Amino acid sequence: MKSRLIIVEDHRILREGLRAMLCSNPDFDIVGEAENGMDAVRCARQYQPDLMLIDLSMPKMDGLDAISEIKNISPNTRILVLTVHKAEEYVFAALKAGANGYLLKDATHNELRLAVENVLAGKTYISPGISERLVQYFLNGRKDPEPDTALDILTQRERQILKLIAEGNKNKGISDYLCISIKTVEKHRSNLMKKLDLHNASELTAFAIQKGLVTK
Repeated sequence: MKSRLIIVEDHRILREGLRAMLCSNPDFDIVGEAENGMDAVRCARQYQPDLMLIDLSMPKMDGLDAISEIKNISPNTRILVLTVHKAEEYVFAALKAGANGYLLKDATHNELRLAVENVLAGKTYISPGISERLVQYFLNGRKDPEPDTALDILTQRERQILKLIAEGNKNKGISDYLCISIKTVEKHRSNLMKKLDLHNASELTAFAIQKGLVTK
């Protein structure tokens, strides 16, 4: 029986390239694609795939939040992160959220195939370059990444709304997209500003960019 895969990547050309590479394996069946975290969650709910390849930096909902939600609604789905982020805090955060593998986007075709096969087999796969960095991380006496307290104090919904604000969405657009009232959006926006000690949308956007929730 073929393994059912979903590709989650906001750049269309990369999605098409991944699909082409994975479709060359007769054991894989690409049952869906998504270009943001929210659509990834919907796909997981609809298809209950065996594996999802997920980027971390995406619009609407970032990869970390998407991974957490996907694991809640489809716990048997294996997740392989495919990203440009090499820093240890991203690796730890992804594994903590429920990822089963962590692969860098400069990986070769063969490494991608190996990572997918290992994760589908129930193993954990981490890019060799990342593995070496993690070993050095522990050898240097670090047992946990430094917590990002500014983000840790935000709820998942607040992080989601922060991301939408930083992407240029107004309260009405956020309200329509999330199917919540404008008053609820305004309340979340107010809470964000209080918690982060920020005072306008520009400061919220700069903070989101700094923390990697959105790209410039």
